[in-house]
Amino acid sequence: MNLIKKAISTLLVTCAMSTIAGAQQKYEWKESTSGGYTYKYITNDPMKARFYTLKNGLTVILSVNKKDPRIQTLIGVRAGSNNDPHDHTGLAHYLEHLLFKGTQQFGSLDWSKEKPYLDKIEGLYDNYNHTSDLSARKTVYHQIDSVSGLAAKYAIANEYDKLMAGMGSQGTNAHTWVEETIYEEDIPSNVVDKFLTVQAERFKDPVFRLFHTELEAVYEEKNRGLDNDARKSYELMLSSLFPTHNYGQQSTIGTIEHLKNPSLKAIRDFYNAYYVPDNMAIVMAGDLDPDQVIRQVDKAFSYMRSKPVNEYKAPVEKPISAPIVKEVFGPDAENVMIAFRMPGALDVKSNVLLSVVSEVLNNGKAGLLDLNINKQQKVLKASAGAMTWKDYSVFSLNGTAKQGQTLEEVKDLLLGQLEILKKGEFDETMVKAIVNNAKLSELQGLESNNTRASSLMDGFIKHRGKNWLTDVSFVDDMGKVTKQQIVDFANKYFANNYVLLYKRKGEDKNIQKVEKPAITPVEVNREAQSVFLKEVNEMPASKIQPLWLDFNKDIQKGKLGAADVLYVQNKDNSLFRLYYRFEMGSWNNKLLPLAAQYLQFLGTDKYTTEQISKEFYNIACNFNVSAGTDVTTISISGLQENFDKAVSLFEHLLKNCQPNEQALTAFKGRVAKGRADSKLNKGNILKGLASYAMYGSKNPFNNQLSQADLDGITAQQLADILHALPEYQHSVIYYGPQTLDAAIAAVQKEHVVPAALKPVPVAVKFDKIDQGSNQVLFTDYDMVQSEVNWVRNTDTYKAENTALVDMFNGYFGGNMGSIVFQTIRESKALAYSTYAYYATPDRKDARYSVVAYVGSQADKMNEAINGMNELLNDIPRSDKLFETARQSLKQDIETERITQDGIIFNYLAAKKLGLDTDYRKTVYSQIDGITFENVKQFHEQNIAKKPYTYCILASEKKVSVDDLKKYGDVKKVSLEEIFGY
Repeated sequence: MNLIKKAISTLLVTCAMSTIAGAQQKYEWKESTSGGYTYKYITNDPMKARFYTLKNGLTVILSVNKKDPRIQTLIGVRAGSNNDPHDHTGLAHYLEHLLFKGTQQFGSLDWSKEKPYLDKIEGLYDNYNHTSDLSARKTVYHQIDSVSGLAAKYAIANEYDKLMAGMGSQGTNAHTWVEETIYEEDIPSNVVDKFLTVQAERFKDPVFRLFHTELEAVYEEKNRGLDNDARKSYELMLSSLFPTHNYGQQSTIGTIEHLKNPSLKAIRDFYNAYYVPDNMAIVMAGDLDPDQVIRQVDKAFSYMRSKPVNEYKAPVEKPISAPIVKEVFGPDAENVMIAFRMPGALDVKSNVLLSVVSEVLNNGKAGLLDLNINKQQKVLKASAGAMTWKDYSVFSLNGTAKQGQTLEEVKDLLLGQLEILKKGEFDETMVKAIVNNAKLSELQGLESNNTRASSLMDGFIKHRGKNWLTDVSFVDDMGKVTKQQIVDFANKYFANNYVLLYKRKGEDKNIQKVEKPAITPVEVNREAQSVFLKEVNEMPASKIQPLWLDFNKDIQKGKLGAADVLYVQNKDNSLFRLYYRFEMGSWNNKLLPLAAQYLQFLGTDKYTTEQISKEFYNIACNFNVSAGTDVTTISISGLQENFDKAVSLFEHLLKNCQPNEQALTAFKGRVAKGRADSKLNKGNILKGLASYAMYGSKNPFNNQLSQADLDGITAQQLADILHALPEYQHSVIYYGPQTLDAAIAAVQKEHVVPAALKPVPVAVKFDKIDQGSNQVLFTDYDMVQSEVNWVRNTDTYKAENTALVDMFNGYFGGNMGSIVFQTIRESKALAYSTYAYYATPDRKDARYSVVAYVGSQADKMNEAINGMNELLNDIPRSDKLFETARQSLKQDIETERITQDGIIFNYLAAKKLGLDTDYRKTVYSQIDGITFENVKQFHEQNIAKKPYTYCILASEKKVSVDDLKKYGDVKKVSLEEIFGY
């Protein structure tokens, strides 16, 4: 479960509510009745959202999208860390975790026998909460652990996940943030009754079982945050910006002190206070009948009783009169953040202006930061954006230094762009372009059920949906903003009233970790099923028939010179996506990725690089050149009405880009700094270790240019690569509203393909190595946790094994209801994140790999490794879980709809594996015939009692080399060996 929801700018949240038409529309609230229920809606709302308020105060918001036979569901509570008691921070987040543990009806073998133990545990935690003597606390915790083990004998771990997986739900998750707790499911459209039955029971009277092991998972989540420099910077920024408001004074995950002293009674009080219908909303977007669904929701949740909610009374923060300077230390790359406190979502006018100002500064193409800083390579990277909450918003400027540059210099450059904004030294026509690009985003956003549901829920959290009219008209309102208003807004809010935060490289001497308590593994009762689960599984559901791709019918083919054309028509809207796909990448030419990146800094004989960015932004189109290891893709996208302009402009750039030595010098410096920063990032290090384990010392991850090679590159070399690119073998892919012939003709006007194309250069080949004996690859990193990957390569790809591999992954370690997750996290509380799966290669001559992972506290590493090894060597049997995995896989296939240009890319992926048909059809036909014995035999042949390479990233201050030697020969791998430079 994600702790901090990804911040989405107001523009992106509301772009799905703008109008498609160029002329402004009339938006107003209307009321209508259908199916016996009255609802409100906004005229000209492209989502056609219906807003219902049930008799008990529960808000229900529905949006129909018939694209796929699935529905994105969100159940939201307007309560987060803002609402935590001051002496129990992190409580809302605790509760979110506990809402997955079941009720009296599910998650329990025998509630009458389980309850006395849970009551005793609650009392013991209350005692623990009020005990300060360390010896006495250990005694109480030992009692908690002992009684929890007895209670667990009556618990059914992960029964909620089994319920959802059994009905074909995907994306089971939840998150807590400052003003919200949101529960997420993506369900097949034929299981609405089942889904609502489970959710109504789930929120009726949740039981806080298996608490001490779940608490340990939260400890792990806290420790992961302590290893995350960005998280630490974020929290310090908020605490500095909001010295009295809970935005800054109560972190979502809570303080270490409060994590160590939880109160089940306080959690129950929080639930009773905030999980009430007046404070909750159910949002559903997708393939649904609103009249039927509202009846179902009303019936399922009618038990809820209206109850007033005491909302958080936000203090008024005193103005910041001078810069507040803070520092964060840690091992990751340095950067600088400048954050301003701004008006919140309820100040609609300011919110509109803030969104426009944010885009004027940074829109990815033509903003002040884009043109004046990023295009001119004055820093490694710079960005800006707004994070909008109910009471206040946060606007921040962010920058990373290039080689030889100080963070203070980066700060001055960022503030300099604010001065330009305040003086009005920007093109006023940019506002029109901002609106056009928002309308493009709207078309794209409407295709996604998740975007629809998230936008609707965001409106409920901020203002209970009452301002939906404002949200729907938001982009039109942006179009009314004048240059003078932007200047006035900037001068009003951007002064010396900011928090300046330097993230510096160095040891964090203040860091603490949540110590590991003594936990005895608890029962998970895998084979057990509640009566409730059986009843839900037996509820009738109409059958959804799977739809298979027929590559011969679903894709039209043509020729453009010597290039193949692959075509699928867009019959839904006016968007197009055009691709030139080359079967070559860095394995064919190490300079190709550099040339692709270099292009963004080049101009032509007619346009500067800044003018090209402006032109693309003005016509609301995008281009990108992406060079991977074995495929390079050029993409051009936007509105079909601007197709000719976009393609013509890109082709002109590619053919006529002029080598620029000054730009190359700056680019080389940025590449060198980016490479150095990458070596500071633990995620990249672990990824490199895994590649080393999989392929050996020479591997795809470290297939990099040496510093000498990088220094020797000339501007002409890179320009020549770009100019020559269309001469190599490639295919043309078009998805858009034009017919095939019209599309070919339109592309042909600009993209001239010779009669004979050059063959691609021979690629360097990377073969996976055999793991002949156990080995440990260790790299030292200053961190609280330890992270461990298991790697083992097995056989060459066999198409006939696909169904068996999918069944194994679904059962063994691919999701929250799997054997691995249940054992490592739910039973033994050894990790927050863990998985294990059999990785399928992407080409027919490549090999499978076994990949497993555990991220745990360093002092639990040995236990975590042993726990995973037990599972790798002996796969536990659970017939019930196996059947759930089977049904989940079948329903995933039944409700999956591969559409749009996804059809073409699915075809290309199948072709790479040597397939000429939709492999899902074969998998679907084989699923019912796969038995546990088949999976067990597969496990024994490929996984059990086999040698592995352990990739371990940890602080050598916290792990013992002698411990590492228990698992195999130890090799300490340097960063130079991992990264290749």
